[in-house]
Amino acid sequence: MEQTRPTRKASSPGTRPARGKSAIAALLAALSLAALPARADGVSVVLTPSLVSQYMFRGVRLGGFSFEPTVEVDAGSGALGVWSNFPVAGRIDGVSDPEIDPYGWYTIAISASLSIVPGFTVYTYPNADTNAGSFRSTFEPSLAVSYSVAGLTLTPKLYYDLVLEGPTLELAAAYGIPIKAANTTLGIAATVGTYEWDNSARDASPRLRNWGDYWLLGVTLPFTLSKRSTLTVGFGYSEGSGNFYKQGGAPKYRNDAAVGRGVASLGYALTF
Repeated sequence: MEQTRPTRKASSPGTRPARGKSAIAALLAALSLAALPARADGVSVVLTPSLVSQYMFRGVRLGGFSFEPTVEVDAGSGALGVWSNFPVAGRIDGVSDPEIDPYGWYTIAISASLSIVPGFTVYTYPNADTNAGSFRSTFEPSLAVSYSVAGLTLTPKLYYDLVLEGPTLELAAAYGIPIKAANTTLGIAATVGTYEWDNSARDASPRLRNWGDYWLLGVTLPFTLSKRSTLTVGFGYSEGSGNFYKQGGAPKYRNDAAVGRGVASLGYALTF
């Protein structure tokens, strides 16, 4: 039986931009969000051009081989930055091309092992087709609690997108294994999450809901090239499940872009 589709300005599953940082970017964030006291005062700028073999976000494949540059300004306990994705190959019609996401966060240290981290991301899609149900931008505040014990960092996190009108709940775990012979640390990270958005397509009537679960497991290995530069290789596997769309009283239908994919990455960070 043919599935019911949105009746007005809402595109088919897998073609509407689902938004956000890639799986590898999320993995790196999980590894770097340690529960530490506030950093010393000072301002630094970090440029990180990266390449990823797949663009995965919350268990949904949004593209293939991509260039993902980031610029971040760190000042004391906070940071502001811009993450972006530019597809090189494996473009998907209707998905953001490019995606440019300003973000920020601030660490409030409660103790040496516990911190609270409020933050935000503005997801922007300059070329999004609004007539096909895509948003040009959405805004998602977040709140994380990070706790470290015996080298393991646990980070439950709550997001709420004010445009898509729905929450995302995540739990991330990160652990580092020193490799003295190579003067580096193998980072291991895992994330599980679930989300539900009540307004996932622009101007859809009735409104189009989207919900799903996802998980990520990955490793990163950084190599220090100089006092200011680091090369990081990584690999992660991300998978989405139970991901559906539903509009009004029509039957729900599966989001075919919610899949499982391995993601290889190569990033170079330069600090000024």
